[in-house]
Amino acid sequence: MTILILGCGNMGGAMLAGWLAGGLDPALFTVVDPYLAEAPDGVLLLQEIPEKQFDFILLGIKPQALDEAVPALERALGADTVLLSILAGTEIASLAARLPGAGAIVRVMPNIAAAIGKAPLGLFASGLAPLGREKTEALLAPLGQAEWLESESQLDAVTALAGSGPAFVYRFIDALAAGGTDLGLDPQQARRLALAMVEGAGRLAGSSDLAPDELARRVTSPGGTTAAGLAVLDQDQALAGLIAQTLRAARDRGAELAAEARR
Repeated sequence: MTILILGCGNMGGAMLAGWLAGGLDPALFTVVDPYLAEAPDGVLLLQEIPEKQFDFILLGIKPQALDEAVPALERALGADTVLLSILAGTEIASLAARLPGAGAIVRVMPNIAAAIGKAPLGLFASGLAPLGREKTEALLAPLGQAEWLESESQLDAVTALAGSGPAFVYRFIDALAAGGTDLGLDPQQARRLALAMVEGAGRLAGSSDLAPDELARRVTSPGGTTAAGLAVLDQDQALAGLIAQTLRAARDRGAELAAEARR
């Protein structure tokens, strides 16, 4: 198996880190990124796309750089090549029109937790045979949990929830730490407590058979401290409404980017 990574920035770099941490041989990977000073040991780093065909090609460049890369990319595509795209707002039809030589195209929406094998992965494919799907799932398995989508338009929702979601969680952690500071804790101590609490709560939710609302209920004693705090979050659906607005804004921006790319 050979894998070309075109553009190894934050997201491409996180995926590469996840693959290597998951035990894949560094020699499988060729990275093409003129802005990258060095690559992990054993990974081939080039300035230009080589004239050879690859089994998988990961598009990690900026969408506006795609047209410039097309001529060299065409030489790296074969009839069995699976093109993996993490380009925001760039639809399969647009990719297929530019790169008709690809055997199959899979749009992938990960997040930076791919570096530790904990990313949700929204997937939508075109032209992918059952064997190709198995190989794609096997390749992506070290990065996290794959979720195949019924329609490409759902990727905008996945982008909002799972792709942008870490930034929203980090803001929530900051808010928790700031709230602890307002209550009199040392700022650094409040930050450590917030981080440890979120990490523990997330791990418990991920490993439990109970739904999050049931876990919340079990933490809450009637008339106790947790109940008092939840009453603020639940009043007039304050938290649910804020999160819904946040995700809708992110989803709508994804749809706008796709529309701009079609023009």
